Amino acid sequence: MNHINIKDMKGFQIGSAENAEAATGVTVIISEKGATAGVDVRGGGPATRETDLLKPENMVQEINAVALSGGSAFGLEAGCGIMDFLEEKGIGFDVGVGLVPIVCGASLFDLVVGDGKVRPDKEMGRRAAENAFQGIFAEGNHGAGTGASVGKYRGPGRMMKSGQGASAIEVGELQVGAISAVNALGDVFDGLGKQIAGILSEDGTTLQSTSEIIKEDITRQFDIFKGNTTISCILTNGKLTKAQCTKLASIAHDGYARAIKPVHSTADGDTIFVMATGEVEVNFDALAVLATEQIASAIERAVLQAESAYGLKAAKDLK
Repeated sequence: MNHINIKDMKGFQIGSAENAEAATGVTVIISEKGATAGVDVRGGGPATRETDLLKPENMVQEINAVALSGGSAFGLEAGCGIMDFLEEKGIGFDVGVGLVPIVCGASLFDLVVGDGKVRPDKEMGRRAAENAFQGIFAEGNHGAGTGASVGKYRGPGRMMKSGQGASAIEVGELQVGAISAVNALGDVFDGLGKQIAGILSEDGTTLQSTSEIIKEDITRQFDIFKGNTTISCILTNGKLTKAQCTKLASIAHDGYARAIKPVHSTADGDTIFVMATGEVEVNFDALAVLATEQIASAIERAVLQAESAYGLKAAKDLK
């Protein structure tokens, strides 16, 4: 069992593009030959694209890309730029009169960081797709994680900078990886259960517990900060059906629960996609264990690789 670079996974091209000044970006995972896919949306405030077609009973069996972006629902436009680029490369679902690239996606809310009037658009989506074929992808303050933040229950004044993270593993011929852009309402914990980022104290010097703070409000009603959502994609060369991809996405939310507390709130749009290229026979339950671990690890790395920016502290600043 070896840890590998997410960019070394076979059958996928991964790229990101961003506007660092405006604090928003796009990350894309492409499968030229098509990948069986599934999705599971758990948060109460999602912004998604083409998720209905991933239901096992629906016609399309394979997709060509997953787009993760900032910009809230505006950022879903980035998927159109990815479609244009893939069509030009002859990649897509044959409908007789041409090819329709199948691009699914989800967006997170980063409009309160940087310039909220600048969002991922077709041009940025296209640039991310071009970068994918050049191997241009980085963790931290890049792609969908450019404007990401965590610990937002008391609003922007006490939140911290997050980003995007990736983790991948190889077991024999099987490869399993995950990419996560972490923009959670809650706090983030490492594999040992230690809080590494989240809501800050009022003076901004120490971490506090969102779970404890939110429990104090059990009888109070007020509008909590709604700019959240952790969005992820699991990549594997394992052989899975659409139904199994859907189930894997569901199980992998356990990785969210391990690394983010609280998670799946009404103000989060937590979503996990699965893409499987179907090259290696695999024990599904064993794969689910590995995928869940990679999700938790990717979330942790999203925080640890982030740099302080836009007036927000990063986990590195608290050491």
